[in-house]
Amino acid sequence: MRNLKCCVLFVVLSVLFSFSVAFGEKDGLPDEFCYLDNIIPDAVYDVRYYGTNNFVGERIDGYQVERVILTRDAAAALAGVQKELAPFGLGLKIFDGYRPQDAVLHFVRWAEDLKDTRMKQQYYPDVQKKNLFRDGYIAEKSGHSRGSTVDLTIIDLKTGQELDMGTGFDFFGPKSWPENMEMSVQVRSNRALLREVMVRNGFKPLKEEWWHFTLEFEPFPETYFNFHIK
Repeated sequence: MRNLKCCVLFVVLSVLFSFSVAFGEKDGLPDEFCYLDNIIPDAVYDVRYYGTNNFVGERIDGYQVERVILTRDAAAALAGVQKELAPFGLGLKIFDGYRPQDAVLHFVRWAEDLKDTRMKQQYYPDVQKKNLFRDGYIAEKSGHSRGSTVDLTIIDLKTGQELDMGTGFDFFGPKSWPENMEMSVQVRSNRALLREVMVRNGFKPLKEEWWHFTLEFEPFPETYFNFHIK
């Protein structure tokens, strides 16, 4: 009888473990979130806020590992984008997904320090740092903290090169507006391709940033999270 009970207990624990793995609990994430590389392992990940190649010039608070987190709904929709691009020899490069509120506050502190302009030439050459709040480039809350917003571009799978989008990721200024008619025909075509494939898979674009998309029916439209990426 004791052996039977042990066997039953083992089966129950195994089922519970499998359930927790399926829903991400083994990674210490809330149930509705997942690590994107578990869902789209063949995407390229360039997590800018984990390193120093970003507009601040240093690793951002809350980014403890070089991974991207999204809600499960957003990750599933994004997997559809990757699948749709693959037959054309194209794929996704992901820059950012879920962003802890601590990271947003790090941006705010940086923006308030007008003396720190070490990354100005690369990321905001035509924008005065004192105007970043006024012009909406920096805010005390970000849709990224709700978990269903992603920053990304398209790459050529054969070469690994990004398609020409006219600016780099996180470039502050009108050149990054998706519908900027001053961009070349090729740049506008590449931006249109990214927009169309994202919209077709359930995302909505941002009019000021060609790389920024939010799941239209995001599961947490009013909730801003602060668990760290680790």
